[in-house]
Amino acid sequence: QVQLVESGGGLVQAGGSLRLTCAASGRTFSKYGMGWFRQAPGKEREFVAAISWSGGTTDYSDSVKGRFTISRDNAKNTVYLQMNSLKPEDTAVYYCAADFLAVVARSPGEYDYWGQGTQVTVSS
Repeated sequence: QVQLVESGGGLVQAGGSLRLTCAASGRTFSKYGMGWFRQAPGKEREFVAAISWSGGTTDYSDSVKGRFTISRDNAKNTVYLQMNSLKPEDTAVYYCAADFLAVVARSPGEYDYWGQGTQVTVSS
């Protein structure tokens, strides 16, 4: 079993930055890929970024590429999402997820474990 807990969300003005943290606990020895997703009210859960176990492969949605950076520190069982140049359209609940099969994946259905989410609100 793996538990994922996100933190770092909050209210920020447009153009500002936030860093989200996903802390993993439980059986974290597996070589799993990690992803960040977000869900705005009335919308489907949307892929944001993913990273391989080694950190050597990353993937970003077009909407965040160049603004967001995903990284991980396996020694700390932690994944980060650095979000810069935030826009109001980035407002959503952000979730981290672990995938024990794929190196990187964009589909929510590929992931095995999910955190509870952290709210990010970007004001205009």
